[in-house]
Amino acid sequence: MAMLLRSGARRGIATNVRRLAMNQVYEDRVDYPAPHIRYRKDSDLSQDLKELREKELGDWKNLSKDDKKALYRLAFHKSYADMKAPTGEWKVIIGGIFFSLALSAGLYLFQKEYILPPPPHTLNEEWQQKQREYMIRMHNQPIEGIASKWDYDKNEWKK
Repeated sequence: MAMLLRSGARRGIATNVRRLAMNQVYEDRVDYPAPHIRYRKDSDLSQDLKELREKELGDWKNLSKDDKKALYRLAFHKSYADMKAPTGEWKVIIGGIFFSLALSAGLYLFQKEYILPPPPHTLNEEWQQKQREYMIRMHNQPIEGIASKWDYDKNEWKK
């Protein structure tokens, strides 16, 4: 079964690679910064750029710096530095995180207010105080528990 999955995955990857090669899709990628196809096709160029393309075939010493930059932009959409430049995507991610937290807090408060049953009477502060007094009167856990911390002679907590 595992061999079948592996061979299927290999076949799928090979098919995708062939499909990309046949479509000749230009894509700016950091891991592959110089694709084998050009960004702009010859059919889409204006007359000035076609003349510049013909100059490219000659000696590059005759080209100006601006011509070289224009030729670079014809071949590649972005430079490697442009691809590595920050995009500000982190702001969207942080915004999404805060939105999710706000939504979660809103759902929690809604459920606490309208859906959850009331808390049990044992969480009432007055009931807990009476329970402590009862445990002290009954000498409950006199070795390590609450009764061990009560001074029965002075009728107060031990210090």
